[in-house]
Amino acid sequence: MERKAQISRKTGETDIKLTVNLDGSGKSNINTGVGFLDHMLDLFTRHGLFDLEVSAKGDLHVDAHHTVEDVGIVLGQAIKEALGDKKSIRRYGSCFVPMDESLALVALDLSGRPFLVFDVNLPAQKLGIMETELIEEFFRAVAFNAGMNLHIKLFYGNNTHHIIEAIFKAFGRALDQAVFIDDRIEGVMSTKGLL
Repeated sequence: MERKAQISRKTGETDIKLTVNLDGSGKSNINTGVGFLDHMLDLFTRHGLFDLEVSAKGDLHVDAHHTVEDVGIVLGQAIKEALGDKKSIRRYGSCFVPMDESLALVALDLSGRPFLVFDVNLPAQKLGIMETELIEEFFRAVAFNAGMNLHIKLFYGNNTHHIIEAIFKAFGRALDQAVFIDDRIEGVMSTKGLL
Protein backbone atom coordinates (compact mmCIF):
# COMPACT_ATOMS: atom_id res chain seq x y z
CA MET A 1 0.00 0.00 0.00
CA GLU A 2 1.43 3.35 -1.05
CA ARG A 3 1.96 5.99 1.62
CA LYS A 4 0.35 9.11 0.21
CA ALA A 5 -1.00 12.38 1.54
CA GLN A 6 -2.76 15.35 0.01
CA ILE A 7 -2.76 18.67 1.88
CA SER A 8 -4.34 22.01 1.00
CA ARG A 9 -3.62 25.25 2.84
CA LYS A 10 -5.11 28.65 2.04
CA THR A 11 -4.26 31.87 3.85
CA GLY A 12 -4.36 35.56 3.02
CA GLU A 13 -0.83 35.16 1.63
CA THR A 14 -0.78 31.79 -0.14
CA ASP A 15 -2.96 29.07 -1.64
CA ILE A 16 -1.17 25.70 -1.77
CA LYS A 17 -2.17 22.21 -2.85
CA LEU A 18 0.40 19.44 -2.39
CA THR A 19 0.35 15.67 -2.89
CA VAL A 20 3.22 13.39 -1.89
CA ASN A 21 3.72 9.65 -2.38
CA LEU A 22 6.61 8.33 -0.28
CA ASP A 23 6.56 5.11 -2.32
CA GLY A 24 6.81 6.77 -5.70
CA SER A 25 9.38 6.71 -8.47
CA GLY A 26 10.66 10.29 -8.63
CA LYS A 27 7.91 11.96 -10.66
CA SER A 28 7.13 15.61 -10.07
CA ASN A 29 4.73 18.30 -11.20
CA ILE A 30 5.70 21.48 -9.39
CA ASN A 31 4.61 25.07 -9.91
CA THR A 32 5.14 27.49 -7.04
CA GLY A 33 5.82 30.62 -9.06
CA VAL A 34 9.37 30.57 -7.65
CA GLY A 35 11.51 28.94 -10.31
CA PHE A 36 14.49 28.16 -8.11
CA LEU A 37 12.28 26.47 -5.50
CA ASP A 38 10.60 24.42 -8.23
CA HIS A 39 14.03 23.24 -9.42
CA MET A 40 15.12 22.27 -5.88
CA LEU A 41 11.86 20.41 -5.14
CA ASP A 42 12.25 18.51 -8.41
CA LEU A 43 15.76 17.44 -7.30
CA PHE A 44 14.45 16.41 -3.87
CA THR A 45 11.72 14.34 -5.53
CA ARG A 46 14.02 12.65 -8.02
CA HIS A 47 16.74 11.77 -5.53
CA GLY A 48 14.28 10.62 -2.86
CA LEU A 49 12.24 8.60 -5.37
CA PHE A 50 9.07 10.27 -4.13
CA ASP A 51 6.20 11.49 -6.28
CA LEU A 52 5.37 15.13 -5.63
CA GLU A 53 2.78 17.52 -6.99
CA VAL A 54 2.77 21.12 -5.82
CA SER A 55 0.59 24.00 -6.94
CA ALA A 56 1.19 27.26 -5.09
CA LYS A 57 -0.04 30.80 -5.59
CA GLY A 58 1.48 33.37 -3.30
CA ASP A 59 1.98 37.08 -2.84
CA LEU A 60 5.11 37.18 -5.00
CA HIS A 61 4.52 40.89 -5.60
CA VAL A 62 5.75 41.27 -1.99
CA ASP A 63 8.56 38.70 -2.12
CA ALA A 64 9.01 34.92 -2.11
CA HIS A 65 9.04 34.53 1.67
CA HIS A 66 5.45 33.45 2.30
CA THR A 67 5.37 31.09 -0.66
CA VAL A 68 8.64 29.33 0.22
CA GLU A 69 7.85 29.02 3.93
CA ASP A 70 4.27 27.86 3.36
CA VAL A 71 5.31 25.22 0.83
CA GLY A 72 7.68 23.96 3.54
CA ILE A 73 4.82 23.87 6.06
CA VAL A 74 2.57 21.89 3.72
CA LEU A 75 5.35 19.50 2.66
CA GLY A 76 6.12 18.79 6.31
CA GLN A 77 2.45 18.16 7.08
CA ALA A 78 2.15 15.83 4.08
CA ILE A 79 5.23 13.82 5.06
CA LYS A 80 3.85 13.40 8.58
CA GLU A 81 0.43 12.32 7.33
CA ALA A 82 1.85 9.92 4.73
CA LEU A 83 4.02 8.22 7.37
CA GLY A 84 0.97 7.31 9.44
CA ASP A 85 1.95 5.23 12.48
CA LYS A 86 5.59 4.96 11.26
CA LYS A 87 5.45 1.19 11.68
CA SER A 88 8.64 -0.58 10.50
CA ILE A 89 10.33 2.55 9.12
CA ARG A 90 14.08 2.85 9.62
CA ARG A 91 13.52 6.28 11.22
CA TYR A 92 17.04 7.65 10.62
CA GLY A 93 18.66 8.72 7.38
CA SER A 94 21.79 10.57 6.34
CA CYS A 95 23.57 11.40 3.13
CA PHE A 96 26.64 13.27 1.93
CA VAL A 97 26.25 14.82 -1.53
CA PRO A 98 29.03 16.49 -3.51
CA MET A 99 28.07 19.04 -6.15
CA ASP A 100 31.15 20.24 -7.99
CA GLU A 101 33.14 22.22 -5.38
CA SER A 102 30.49 21.84 -2.66
CA LEU A 103 29.93 19.06 -0.12
CA ALA A 104 26.81 18.91 2.05
CA LEU A 105 25.52 16.53 4.71
CA VAL A 106 21.90 16.01 5.71
CA ALA A 107 21.06 13.79 8.70
CA LEU A 108 17.55 13.34 10.04
CA ASP A 109 15.45 11.48 12.56
CA LEU A 110 11.69 11.02 12.19
CA SER A 111 11.38 11.10 15.96
CA GLY A 112 8.32 13.30 16.30
CA ARG A 113 10.52 15.82 18.12
CA PRO A 114 11.19 18.68 15.69
CA PHE A 115 14.51 20.47 15.60
CA LEU A 116 16.63 22.14 12.93
CA VAL A 117 20.37 22.71 12.86
CA PHE A 118 21.33 24.66 9.73
CA ASP A 119 25.10 25.11 9.56
CA VAL A 120 25.39 26.59 6.07
CA ASN A 121 26.98 29.73 4.68
CA LEU A 122 25.34 30.91 1.46
CA PRO A 123 27.57 33.41 -0.38
CA ALA A 124 24.91 34.89 -2.70
CA GLN A 125 21.91 36.70 -1.22
CA LYS A 126 19.53 35.91 -4.07
CA LEU A 127 18.98 33.31 -6.79
CA GLY A 128 16.32 34.31 -9.32
CA ILE A 129 13.53 35.97 -7.35
CA MET A 130 14.32 33.99 -4.20
CA GLU A 131 16.36 35.25 -1.28
CA THR A 132 18.75 32.48 -0.23
CA GLU A 133 18.01 33.07 3.48
CA LEU A 134 14.64 31.44 2.74
CA ILE A 135 16.34 28.04 2.39
CA GLU A 136 16.71 27.86 6.17
CA GLU A 137 13.09 29.02 6.62
CA PHE A 138 11.92 26.29 4.23
CA PHE A 139 13.71 23.53 6.09
CA ARG A 140 12.58 24.84 9.49
CA ALA A 141 8.98 24.72 8.26
CA VAL A 142 9.42 21.17 6.94
CA ALA A 143 11.12 19.91 10.11
CA PHE A 144 8.65 21.40 12.57
CA ASN A 145 5.57 20.31 10.63
CA ALA A 146 6.85 16.80 9.91
CA GLY A 147 8.09 16.25 13.49
CA MET A 148 11.60 15.78 12.16
CA ASN A 149 14.99 16.32 13.79
CA LEU A 150 16.93 17.74 10.84
CA HIS A 151 20.63 18.61 10.66
CA ILE A 152 22.10 20.26 7.55
CA LYS A 153 25.80 21.01 7.33
CA LEU A 154 27.91 22.46 4.54
CA PHE A 155 31.53 21.32 4.72
CA TYR A 156 32.69 23.60 1.93
CA GLY A 157 31.50 25.28 -1.23
CA ASN A 158 31.64 28.60 -3.08
CA ASN A 159 28.79 28.52 -5.58
CA THR A 160 25.45 29.16 -3.89
CA HIS A 161 23.44 27.24 -6.50
CA HIS A 162 25.71 24.21 -6.10
CA ILE A 163 25.51 24.38 -2.30
CA ILE A 164 21.71 24.46 -2.20
CA GLU A 165 21.44 21.78 -4.88
CA ALA A 166 23.66 19.46 -2.84
CA ILE A 167 21.46 20.09 0.22
CA PHE A 168 18.18 19.27 -1.54
CA LYS A 169 19.59 16.13 -3.14
CA ALA A 170 20.98 15.00 0.21
CA PHE A 171 17.66 15.76 1.90
CA GLY A 172 15.78 13.59 -0.59
CA ARG A 173 18.20 10.69 -0.20
CA ALA A 174 18.31 10.93 3.60
CA LEU A 175 14.51 11.03 3.83
CA ASP A 176 14.26 8.05 1.48
CA GLN A 177 16.46 6.06 3.89
CA ALA A 178 14.44 7.12 6.92
CA VAL A 179 11.00 6.26 5.48
CA PHE A 180 12.18 2.91 4.09
CA ILE A 181 10.14 0.02 5.49
CA ASP A 182 12.33 -2.68 7.01
CA ASP A 183 10.39 -5.90 7.65
CA ARG A 184 12.78 -6.79 10.48
CA ILE A 185 11.45 -3.88 12.54
CA GLU A 186 8.41 -4.87 14.58
CA GLY A 187 6.29 -1.88 15.49
CA VAL A 188 8.37 1.29 15.56
CA MET A 189 12.12 1.80 15.93
CA SER A 190 11.96 3.01 19.52
CA THR A 191 12.29 1.44 22.94
CA LYS A 192 9.39 3.72 24.00
CA GLY A 193 7.06 1.93 21.62
CA LEU A 194 6.03 5.05 19.73
CA LEU A 195 7.43 7.87 17.64
